[in-house]
Amino acid sequence: MPTLSRVVAVHAFVTFAAVAVIGCRSSAPPEEAGRTVTVYVSTDRVFSEPILREYEKRSGVKVDAVYDTEETKSTGLANRLLAEKARPQADVFWSNEPVRTLVLKSRDVLASYRSPGAKGIPEALVDPEGFWTGFSARLRVIAYNTKTVTPDDAPQSVFDLSDPKWKGQVAMADPRFGSTSFHVAALYALAGDEKMDDFFRRLKANGVRIVDGNSVVRDLVARGDAKVGLTDTDDVNVAVEAGQPIAMVLPDRNGLGVPVMPNMVSLIANAPHGEEARKLIDYLLSTGVERQLAQSEAVQIPLHSGVPGPKHIPSIDTFKPMTLDYAKAASRVEDVTARLATILGL
Repeated sequence: MPTLSRVVAVHAFVTFAAVAVIGCRSSAPPEEAGRTVTVYVSTDRVFSEPILREYEKRSGVKVDAVYDTEETKSTGLANRLLAEKARPQADVFWSNEPVRTLVLKSRDVLASYRSPGAKGIPEALVDPEGFWTGFSARLRVIAYNTKTVTPDDAPQSVFDLSDPKWKGQVAMADPRFGSTSFHVAALYALAGDEKMDDFFRRLKANGVRIVDGNSVVRDLVARGDAKVGLTDTDDVNVAVEAGQPIAMVLPDRNGLGVPVMPNMVSLIANAPHGEEARKLIDYLLSTGVERQLAQSEAVQIPLHSGVPGPKHIPSIDTFKPMTLDYAKAASRVEDVTARLATILGL
């Protein structure tokens, strides 16, 4: 079992917690009155909005939040930021997966900001140049219906999903978007084109169902319309908390490793409200926000000492995380999504 220090040393996708502490409630100082910050958010609104509303109360700064859709998670907002590059409308980008942030950095959409909240975060999760900082993470998992699949029979690897025993019973979100696009780019970067092309051809022949988002995968599995599916920990947890017949497997513990996806927050280049943007980033990198995300239905994983972990999610030191170079995965996104559009007939 790898130790946390070893995981960080090989640049694992693990999350972190900042050491900044959220202050006590207080009325906003007079100089904050009338100030505004605009943030584009691909993390689910049900989880991110309460955090942003709390920041409004604490700071007195109005937060204008633009949320992505379930169908185009992170991709839609990233494209919008690219389109607005010459005249930015956003100040901050809060992404729910790493790849799109790295693409935006490569296109000069982001600005460098080294937040004091990054102190204590593992180096693997802080851009050396200051263009992004990672925080609370989710896992990619295999969900299964507990009425039709036993724990012993549940797939233990992503590659098991192409087994004929699951013909017509596998669901996954469109791999061109959101956390699924991160997952497939990571798999291609680690396993290679030949192996992954073959896997997705077999998955297509096996009748995989491509749907509009991870929550749709979860609902299909919970209803029994699909026996198994690829989705995220937060989506499965919502159904578990509701008492639905669903459970999860952390895939590839003994192979490529479990995909771990940190949130990332970045300052937009030439942000209209730069000062307010930096303050919001500092807040998002605080231990209080990490605690809130861990204790909510988002069940995002904290690593900072003293921050309680979420229910139903194994501790990070109980499994092997997938190790990957962020930039390498980001560089494969366009190629991989084009390949899969052809292979899967999207």
